[in-house]
Amino acid sequence: MAAPAAPVLRESVSMKRAVSLINEIDIGRFPRLLTRILQKLHLKAESSFSEEEEEKLQAAFSLEKQDLHLVLETIAFILEQAVYHHMKPAALQQHLHGIHLAQDKVEAFLSVWSSLGQETVEKFRQRSLAPHKLETVGWQLNLQMAHSAQAKLKSPQAVLQLGVRSEDSKELDKVLVEFSHKELLDFYNKLETIQAQLDALT
Repeated sequence: MAAPAAPVLRESVSMKRAVSLINEIDIGRFPRLLTRILQKLHLKAESSFSEEEEEKLQAAFSLEKQDLHLVLETIAFILEQAVYHHMKPAALQQHLHGIHLAQDKVEAFLSVWSSLGQETVEKFRQRSLAPHKLETVGWQLNLQMAHSAQAKLKSPQAVLQLGVRSEDSKELDKVLVEFSHKELLDFYNKLETIQAQLDALT
């Protein structure tokens, strides 16, 4: 029997606080809030709401500015996880119950996700995530001698040379990044996570 999948949404202190606030939001206004955030989710450089709109939301939901931002960021995070993992409504429902979101809010999430989820996944697939694209990768190993004259230990360093090009330029910029063994291992593990999320989108 396969082990159950690890929860995508973890109950951190900030998540518990955000869920508590979300559960208190008027359900009559909540679906429109979700829809707006989901429609803007792929526009990373653009906020879902203007400063004036946020002030109106603060008044409508009786929230302090800091609490409103926590609510908006948490909703966006939940929806981003749904996109990255290409969640079916049933899976999303399970994760939302796991963080103790109120049933009426869960149903609102499922309704909006069922209507706009696939469209949002397609937008994420098509968007350019960064203004620079990786063109070439080179590498070399360096061996650094210990600074102490008495120490004989050598510290191996990996140097990556990344050739990146901006979308509106023909020039190839070279970026050098140096890693210790531990730093390279941490970087590799992050790449594995990114690969898993890309696999979920394909």
